This record gives sequence, structure tokens and C-alpha cells, in this order.
Amino acid sequence: MAKHKIVKLFESRKGHLEYRIKRDYIRNGIAILPCRISDYHDVISPYSVMGCESLNPEFADYVKTNTEMTPTEYPIVLNIIGRNLSQEEKDVIEDIILDDCAYNLGMVEMKVKRHTRSFALMTIGLIISGIVLGVSTSLAEVPRELIYIVFWFLGETLCDYIFLTGYDLRMERRQAGRLASVKVIFSETDEEPHYTKKDVDALFSEIEKDISDTVKEE
Repeated sequence: MAKHKIVKLFESRKGHLEYRIKRDYIRNGIAILPCRISDYHDVISPYSVMGCESLNPEFADYVKTNTEMTPTEYPIVLNIIGRNLSQEEKDVIEDIILDDCAYNLGMVEMKVKRHTRSFALMTIGLIISGIVLGVSTSLAEVPRELIYIVFWFLGETLCDYIFLTGYDLRMERRQAGRLASVKVIFSETDEEPHYTKKDVDALFSEIEKDISDTVKEE
């Protein structure tokens, strides 16, 4: 077969993202992320000290990557599969996962606030430069050209904020909120946990309550 025909076939091939997601993750309206570990330090960084633990970066990347593969409307249940964990280790793991996810959410919230402030200032700058351009027909060519460049730059940057950077940041904020609301469970076998409709409704209610509590704290 000619080379150019092969290339066209490659370009026309379709993926199966939805099939993979539903097959591996989505169960009864919940995104279940299985994570097999061999010991405590697969989750908690071996460099951590007692009372000041942090997540193992590889574990954190695994959870983040797999969360991003699932649609944002599904809550996350992280199923940690391991046989050699004491109850104390399970408690630490759950607490640190939630603490680190809440910390990451706080960092994203700071980015959103900076983005909002920048957006507001640029909008004001765009309006002012537009007004100046409209009323400054008598200005010399050089200053008017400079004002036009500022107006054009602010307009282009705002479009990027609204349609590209802003969208990505909103998605990052949403995913960080999902992870901060993650439900951590522990299993000793690969058997998949089963959630009934009642379990799903209870999980949604629990998440809604947790979110409401954090909003009230502010």
C-alpha cells in the first residue's frame, strides 16, 4: 500500500475514550480509582517525618492523572488495595490524601484570584485605551499608534484569558475540587467495591455536606 494511503488511514482512525473510561472507572455514577500498593511508603513519602507527612509524588501523579481521565461530573472514590496496612497507617494515609488535596485546591484558588484580578485590570485598561483612541483623533501619529498597540495587546490577552487560559484554569479548579472531595477506601483484594443506588446517594450527600461546611468556614 502506498505510504500516503497509510498516513491517511492513521489520520482517520477513531479512538475509544468513552469505552475505556466506562470499562475501567465508572460504576453506578461513581469514578472508582483502584490503586495497588505494597506498603505504607507507596503512598506516604519515605522522606516524611511523623506528624509532618506528605504524599509520595508518584502516587500523587497517579491519582491526578487518572482523575483527569474521568468526566468531571463523577465523584472520585480512591480504592487503595493492600494487605499490610495497620489501622494507624490507614488513618494517616486518608488524612494526608485529604490534606494534600485540600492544599492543592488552595493553591489553585490563589491562581484563580490572581487571574481574576489580572482580568479586571486588563478590562479596565482595555476600556480606557478604547476611550482614548475614540476621542484622540487629534493626537500625533506616534502616541496614537502606541495607544492602539496597547489596546490591541489587551484585547488579544483578554480573549486568551476568556477562551483558553480561563477555560483551562476553570477545569483545573474543578478537578482540584473533585480531589479535595475524594472518598478514600481500603481493600485487601482486587475485588471491585459495589455501590448501590443508596450508597451513591449517601456519597453525594456526604460530599455536598463537606462542601457546604467549607463554604461556611469562609
